[in-house]
Amino acid sequence: MDQASIRRAVLGRLPLYLQYLHALPKTPDARISATTIAKDLDLGEVQVRKDLQAVSGSGRPKIGYDVAELTKQIEDALDIRDCYDCIIAGAGKLGRALLDYGGFVDFGVRVVAAFDPDPDKRGITAEGKEILPLERMPSFCKERAIRIGIITAPRSQAQSVCDLMVESGIQAIWNFAPEKITAPDHVLIHNENLALSLAFLKLKMSQND
Repeated sequence: MDQASIRRAVLGRLPLYLQYLHALPKTPDARISATTIAKDLDLGEVQVRKDLQAVSGSGRPKIGYDVAELTKQIEDALDIRDCYDCIIAGAGKLGRALLDYGGFVDFGVRVVAAFDPDPDKRGITAEGKEILPLERMPSFCKERAIRIGIITAPRSQAQSVCDLMVESGIQAIWNFAPEKITAPDHVLIHNENLALSLAFLKLKMSQND
C-alpha cells in the first residue's frame, strides 16, 4: 500500500482501527462489518467505510471484512511489519514513562534509549532501558541507524535538542515540549500539546453540562 495515496486524516485513524481489530477474539475465518466497527468505536459509518476502502478492497456487502486480512492490510498501510528503533531526549517523568511503555511496538516503533544532560537521571530503568548522556546521542543514533526521535525536554532546551537530533540523522520528531521547533524540510515534526488537548477536553465537557 502506497502511503502517499492515503490522506493524512485517514492514516491518523488507522491505528485506532488496528487496535480494535487486535482486541477482537482470535477465531478462524472471523469477519466484521464496517457498521459494527463504526458502532463500537462511536464513529460515523460512512467515514469508517471510506477509511477502510482506502486500504482494502476486500469488504463485501452483508459479509463484511475478513478480520485477519483487514488487519494485515492496515498493518501494511501503516508500515509496522518492520519495527523502527526510536530514542527519547529528556528523561523526566514523561520521558521515562514513554521510554518504558511497551505499546509502541504494536505499531512498529521500539523505544530503545533516552538521553539527558542531568547525570542524576542516567542509568537503567525498571524495564532495562538505558538513559545516556545527551552528548552520546549522535554516535548512538548513527551506530543504530535511528530515524525517529521523541522530545520530552524542557521548553528552553527543545530547539537545541531538535538541532542535535537532526545532526544525529533523525528524520522524524515527535515533540512534547511546549515550544515550536524548526528543522530542515526533510525532517518531519509532529507537535503534541498535552495542555491544549486537556483544555479541549475540558471545553467539550463543559459544553455537555
